[in-house]
Amino acid sequence: MKNDLPESAGAARQRAGFLQIEGLAKSFIADQAVFADVSFTLERGEFVCIIGHSGCGKTTILNVLAGLDQASAGQVFMDGREVAGPSLERGVVFQSHALMPWLTVRKNIAFAVASRWPGWPAAQVAAQVEKYIAMVGLSAAIDKKPAQLSGGMKQRVGIARAFAIEPKMLLLDEPFGALDALTRGTIQDELMAIVRATGQTVFMITHDVDEAILLADRILLMTNGAHSASGYVAGGIGETVINTLPKTRTRAGLHHIDGYYALRNHIVDFLIERARPGANPP
Repeated sequence: MKNDLPESAGAARQRAGFLQIEGLAKSFIADQAVFADVSFTLERGEFVCIIGHSGCGKTTILNVLAGLDQASAGQVFMDGREVAGPSLERGVVFQSHALMPWLTVRKNIAFAVASRWPGWPAAQVAAQVEKYIAMVGLSAAIDKKPAQLSGGMKQRVGIARAFAIEPKMLLLDEPFGALDALTRGTIQDELMAIVRATGQTVFMITHDVDEAILLADRILLMTNGAHSASGYVAGGIGETVINTLPKTRTRAGLHHIDGYYALRNHIVDFLIERARPGANPP
């Protein structure tokens, strides 16, 4: 028998997308929104990157998704519920590792795990910590403090901590921006392997076009706000690019894949010609 009862708002949002952003806007100056009318969805298990020039509002959007900031307008729903503040259902990794320097790697992650599941016995917490430390290849450093680790190792700990609480969504704010190219490439490959193994939903900010092409299923390209002859125009999502390259791609083999250069050139052309206020085609 057909059910003629109206679908609940929460059920409709779950059907429309695991994460749903509706009409998001942020203003610091009256009548000059940094961005406006930002709407997009993430499906469960999808990896989405957002790229744009400095000042376009990428980090503000991520902070709103994390519940760390409030939008001037619009709403965010995750798994059918409105995002109204911070939650351990969303793991965040920033460019700075944000580890507690007086605690070992083990205790940094155990603190997060115990906060997520306060009723767990110590042995269960320890097993969870060791599982995710092994996943990022740092078992040998588990009892070291952050001062004894390299920058890349600290970021691995930050990633392990975020995954260890098993969030519904992972938010990454340029987590590899301060790393050297070799370390960055290694951790990118490791992150992609972990995401594939766990089916994690990820929203990531990056300035690195190749990083976005390597990691993302979809890439959101942002424009900056600008003054025009008709008045101020807020920034926003200028274009959404679907990454059709094989999911088995690796950093080392990326430039050998058919379609890579066309995709890269398209994104670079957008950033040069359409994203920045006052930019003109060459």
